Amino acid sequence: MKVLIVGGGGREHAIAVKCSESKNVDKLYAAPGNAGIAKLAECVDISVMDADKLVAFAKEKEIDLTIIGPDDPLVAGVADAFKNAGLRVFGPAKNAAIIEGSKAFSKDLMKKYNIPSAAYEVFNNADDALSYLETAKMPIVLKADGLALGKGVLICNNLEEAKAGVKTLMLDKQFGSAGDKIVIEEFMTGREVSVLCFCDGTHIKPMTSAQDHKRAKDGDKGLNTGGMGTFSPSPFYTDDVDKFCKEKIYQPTMDAMKAEGRDFTGILFCGLMLTEDGPKVLEYNARFGDPEAQVVLPRMKNDIIEVMEACIDGKLDEVDLQFEDNAAVCVILASDGYPEHYEKGFVISGLETFDDKDGYYVFHAGTKLTDKGIVTNGGRVLGVTAKGEDLHKARANAYEATKWIDFENKYMRNDIGKAIDEQ
Repeated sequence: MKVLIVGGGGREHAIAVKCSESKNVDKLYAAPGNAGIAKLAECVDISVMDADKLVAFAKEKEIDLTIIGPDDPLVAGVADAFKNAGLRVFGPAKNAAIIEGSKAFSKDLMKKYNIPSAAYEVFNNADDALSYLETAKMPIVLKADGLALGKGVLICNNLEEAKAGVKTLMLDKQFGSAGDKIVIEEFMTGREVSVLCFCDGTHIKPMTSAQDHKRAKDGDKGLNTGGMGTFSPSPFYTDDVDKFCKEKIYQPTMDAMKAEGRDFTGILFCGLMLTEDGPKVLEYNARFGDPEAQVVLPRMKNDIIEVMEACIDGKLDEVDLQFEDNAAVCVILASDGYPEHYEKGFVISGLETFDDKDGYYVFHAGTKLTDKGIVTNGGRVLGVTAKGEDLHKARANAYEATKWIDFENKYMRNDIGKAIDEQ
C-alpha cells in the first residue's frame, strides 16, 4: 500500500521509520518531510496546513492511508478534509482534536466527567485574571488556551511572576491568539509521566510509558521547549498506576468524548502527574508526542500500519499491543540559544555512523538537505535515540551516540533520564 505522512519533524521521522518496517507498505510519501525522512520516503513540498493540496496529492498518487503527525493540521480539520474526500486518514477529526486545541475545553471535559485533574479557572481578559491572582495560592500555573508549540505553559512561583505571565500571554501575545483565553491552574507536585494511547472512538489501548524533559537546561532550569529528551519506560509508572489510569482516566476520556459527540480516533497523549493523591491529568494532546514517539515507537513490536487500520475500522479491541522488554532514551541535539535566538545552516557530520548500528537511531527534526550536505534548520535539530536492556544502559548508549554527531553550536542537556538514578 501507499502511505502519506503529513509533517516534517522528529515525530514524523519516527513514524516513517516504523512505517518502513511494515510488510504492508510499498511506497512512502511525506509532506513536507525532512532530510532524514527523505531516506525512507519521497518528500513533497506541501504545507501541513494546505488541506486542498494534500487531498489532491493523495488522490493523484492513490494513497491508501494518510497519517497526520502535528497538532496544527489536526486542530484545523485537515483530517476532516481527507474523510470528506473519501480517503482513509489516521488522526482525529477537528471536533475531537479540540481536546488539545483548547485547554479550557479539556479542563471543562475533565470536570464534567470526573476525570482527575488540577483545580482551575478560565479567563477571557487580563484584568479578571490579575484580580484572581491576588488571592490565589502560589506557585501557580498559567496556560495559553490554544496551541503554542508546547511552550504556552508558565509555572509561576510568586505573584510577581504570575502577573508578568498574564502580561506575556494575554497582553504581549507572545503566543498570538493562543493567549486570548488562559487557564489558571493549581500547581501539582509529583512525577510527570506521558502515556500515548491508540484510540478507535470506542476502545483505547495505552502504549508503554515515557517521560519528557521540557526545560532547556540541565536541572530542569531555563525556558520551556518542545522537549529536550525523553526516556521509556518510566519506572514510576507502576502496575497500580496503570490500573488506576485505565479505569479512571483513559477509558473515561474516550467515553466522555463519545458522549459529547466527538468520537476520538487516532492518538491520545495523556500527560500525567503522579501526585500524593493519585495520578491526575496535566494535559491532553491529540497526536504522538515529540520526542516521546522517538522512544516509544522503536520499542513497539506491532506493525504500526495494522494498528492504525484497526483504529480507523473500530477494531482496536482485536489488537494485542506489545512492546519490547527493554528501554530507550532520546537526547535532543539542539541549536545553542533555543528556544529563543539561534543560527541555522551549519553542516552536520557523523550521521552515517548510525546506518549500521542496531538499536541506535538519529531522528531528524530541524534539518535541511543543501548543496553543502545536510545542515541545521531549526531549534531542535536531531533526536539521538538508543535502546538498552534497561534504562541505565539505554541512557549510556544514547549519550555515547551523541558524540558521533557534530555541528557548530550543538547543544544538549546532559541529564536526560537522570531521575532513573533515584530509583
